Amino acid sequence: MILWLKGVVFNVTTVDLKRKPADLHNLAPGTHPPFLTFSGEVKTDVNKIEEFLEETLSPPKYPKLAAKQRESNTAGNDIFAKFSAYIKNTKPEANAERGLTKALTKLDDYLTSPLTDEIDADSMEEEKGSNRSFLDGNELTLADCNLLPKLHIVKVVAKKYRNYDIPSNMMGVWRYLKNAYTRDEFTNTCAADAEIEIAYKDVARRLAK
Repeated sequence: MILWLKGVVFNVTTVDLKRKPADLHNLAPGTHPPFLTFSGEVKTDVNKIEEFLEETLSPPKYPKLAAKQRESNTAGNDIFAKFSAYIKNTKPEANAERGLTKALTKLDDYLTSPLTDEIDADSMEEEKGSNRSFLDGNELTLADCNLLPKLHIVKVVAKKYRNYDIPSNMMGVWRYLKNAYTRDEFTNTCAADAEIEIAYKDVARRLAK
């Protein structure tokens, strides 16, 4: 997604992780993709990979993707952890669902609250909510590259295996997702819903017992 937003031409080669090719296995033993190799150096930490791409593919040739607002980088950062706790919990009466909803509510609040550059300091009118497309404004940033794939997984898996829908009153979250689904950079780098469901099938089977 980052490479696409940077305007870099790249090839995608899929592999079966259960039967890794030897060269892939030898690149970073004991680690799981994604990882990046450049000039003989291997990077396995997702954040380090993001930082490397942002520093190496920099202006003027490539656009800067870092978020302007520091809060955009942390918005929604606890959603996936709450989702994992929810999807792995075998007790229907547990508070795991409440925890996920609470985390999503925090994200919704951020998306519907105006950013500093959306606030008119000279205006006497009451502050209005935000209608921005993405976390940091109307353009996709690294913050979105981090959060959107996770949010999509939450939406697909929670619905499939828990019949949980992101509440319809979370207008900010739904606006965010709908805007993301209109962007090729996201839809063409995102796993198909069926693949996501299969990836979580074993977890769901254990839950069903």
